[in-house]
Amino acid sequence: MMPLEVLIMMKSVVLSIACCICFQTCFAQSEGKGAQKPNIIFIMADDMGYGDPGCYGQKLLETPNIDRLAENGLRFTQAYAGGPVCTPSRCILMTGLHNGHAAAHDNIPHYHTYLEDKDVTVAEVLKKAGYTCGGIGKWSLGDAGTVGRATNQGFDMWLGYLNQDHAHYYYTEYLDDNDGVMDLSGNTKSHDRYSNDLMTERALEFIRDNKDHPFFFYGAYTLPHFSSHDEDPDGLTVPTTDPYTDKDWDTRSKKYASMVHMLDRDLGRIVDLVHELGLSDNTLIIFTSDNG
Repeated sequence: MMPLEVLIMMKSVVLSIACCICFQTCFAQSEGKGAQKPNIIFIMADDMGYGDPGCYGQKLLETPNIDRLAENGLRFTQAYAGGPVCTPSRCILMTGLHNGHAAAHDNIPHYHTYLEDKDVTVAEVLKKAGYTCGGIGKWSLGDAGTVGRATNQGFDMWLGYLNQDHAHYYYTEYLDDNDGVMDLSGNTKSHDRYSNDLMTERALEFIRDNKDHPFFFYGAYTLPHFSSHDEDPDGLTVPTTDPYTDKDWDTRSKKYASMVHMLDRDLGRIVDLVHELGLSDNTLIIFTSDNG
């Protein structure tokens, strides 16, 4: 049986529909053959352009792990964003609702963006089906203490940014950790802990901890979204410009390229772990971007 690795680099509500089809197909096969329910890993980049991965014809940046998914899986080449900016795109993905019916129509503070108890997320549906659900990264659909927070919307684990604006800081003073915080006091000055690295470590931990039963992992990475100019004058906070430091490019281009590199690297770490744990034949891996 071929590994269920699927690359979906699409920008649309079509994504939610495609996911539903995939879920229904997998569940139908599982019920019919008595097999274990498939694990689902959904990785979403933040503001990554359609043409950034090598598998879409890009020649300057190296994205070997994204390209590997494309080679072994399926590429979507014609689709549209459910929402033009971060929050509504995520809301549409989580709920499957059209932008006009979803809780979020735009980024805060322009409109009400928080999920309510009446909203049903894909995590809630999967949890009822016996899945353990975990996520990292930018949630944007409910701050700490609100009903829209990730742990009140079906997720058993969440590490990252519940608040949209907070996600603009890669060297933050804290990360939302379930219903508490990971204290990173002094990090804005010391630059000791890059948030993307912390979130990837938690992602790997979640997959290891749940390898023996069905899990849904939502990796809502903040890379390669711009950062606050308070943190970086170019709005592109990176610990290093490797592997593009020696390129004859302007600094901003090197920083952005490095962000894409780190995202691809960490996707590779997740995929490699799936293979290492022997989960390849029963895991659906989806990669996309919220908008470009």
